[in-house]
Amino acid sequence: MIDTRDCEQCGAAFAPRREHARFCSARCRVAWNRENASDRAADVSALDWSITAMGDAAARLPRVRAWDRRRAFAVITEVVWWVTLVDATLVRYHPGTYDAVLAAQPPAERRVTEETLAGLRFVRNWMGQHLDPADFIQPKADSRGHGMSRITAWTWRSVPEPVLSRLPPRGQAWELTRYWAYQAQLARHTIGQPFELAATFLKTAAASASLGAGVPAAG
Repeated sequence: MIDTRDCEQCGAAFAPRREHARFCSARCRVAWNRENASDRAADVSALDWSITAMGDAAARLPRVRAWDRRRAFAVITEVVWWVTLVDATLVRYHPGTYDAVLAAQPPAERRVTEETLAGLRFVRNWMGQHLDPADFIQPKADSRGHGMSRITAWTWRSVPEPVLSRLPPRGQAWELTRYWAYQAQLARHTIGQPFELAATFLKTAAASASLGAGVPAAG
């Protein structure tokens, strides 16, 4: 059975070759962008606000101490949510800009960027719903014994391959791709490393989207 979805421009059913594909062809994507051009400034304004919120959440990470694990898990979860929200917004409303910024990266860097974002999507889909935050996060022992070390020294755990039988075949393939991306780019890395890489890319893509819409990029 072939998984299909409807093109958001012409309504035709098509088999997506990419996880976030919305249109059956480049012609439909261009036509949709042209018809919705009047909304781009508002979209970019909302995107800039989300970028600011993502940065604010990430800035809280170094301020949380190891003794307060409940707050630590909450802040990490919040950063994951904001990063993946900004990523999804760019993919949905600015796919051409998103792809162009990715394509401008050297191949090895582009692979790491794509896998890091896919790995964070895996965390978003599973943490708090199917897995506990503690299943993903490995606290680092505090040599001083006072719990005052920073949680940025914690690492992402390696997690077992998920059971995906509830998903259709294409959904299983995409979720496995996210899982292996997580294992490659997050597992055994420090908590903040993938956030920093993802945020750098997303800020660059958002700035390009702002320029394309004629809106000054947020500082």
